[in-house]
Amino acid sequence: MANIKVGVLGAGGRMGSTVCQAVINDPMTSLDCAVDQDAPGNTIDNCSLEIVSDLSTIVDVDVVVDFTIVDASRNHLPILAERGMNVVVGTSGLEESDIDNLKACFTSSSCLIVPNFSISAVLMMRAAQMAAPYFDTIEILEYHHNKKIDAPSGTAIATAEKLQAAVQNLHLDPTEKVVLDGARGAKGKTQIPIHSIRMEGMLAHQEILMGTSGQTLTIRQDSYDRSSFMPGVLLAIKKISGTSGVTVGLESILDV
Repeated sequence: MANIKVGVLGAGGRMGSTVCQAVINDPMTSLDCAVDQDAPGNTIDNCSLEIVSDLSTIVDVDVVVDFTIVDASRNHLPILAERGMNVVVGTSGLEESDIDNLKACFTSSSCLIVPNFSISAVLMMRAAQMAAPYFDTIEILEYHHNKKIDAPSGTAIATAEKLQAAVQNLHLDPTEKVVLDGARGAKGKTQIPIHSIRMEGMLAHQEILMGTSGQTLTIRQDSYDRSSFMPGVLLAIKKISGTSGVTVGLESILDV
């Protein structure tokens, strides 16, 4: 495979800077542009490339990786689509309406939106989908660092939606009196409660609890370091050319 030229948005952030190093260290990719409005002039570690603030500098690249904030993504993703660029999106907080808008934009290039780049998280969801038809009750607990700005996580929401579709006879919550608001979690569009925890010392973790008469099953995934997401990011960079339009989820490019 030819060398893939990559541009990173949010290059000065925690995830963006880690992505830059992963791209530099992979023999099949090269870091050609780094953009961050909050860190212009900074130099990328292990590279002479300087971070810039202007999106217009992203021109001659094969793939753009977006790890910014949701408001910024809403602004610049249509611009990148208009330029015909392939974009891997790791920004958290995009809603269904955002995805619908992006589908109208990405008609000549690809946009791969990934709620979670951890391959073990994708396998966790797949295993839970296989198990769900055999259980009557399901709840999700997601744990993240205390600087994560949204709750629940995109991974937890995606998991709940996949399991709602897979379960055959989900029993409704029998709780009649909730003494404290939110004590039974949030349900959103599904009947599966999601409980969000934000705490120092954590990075990204999720538990899926399933129960039926006399037995339970717990499936848990843990990411202790941002390096755990890099194999998934690099896989997305290398595989996005084989997709078209807007695709959601790392599982779309994994053979699982």
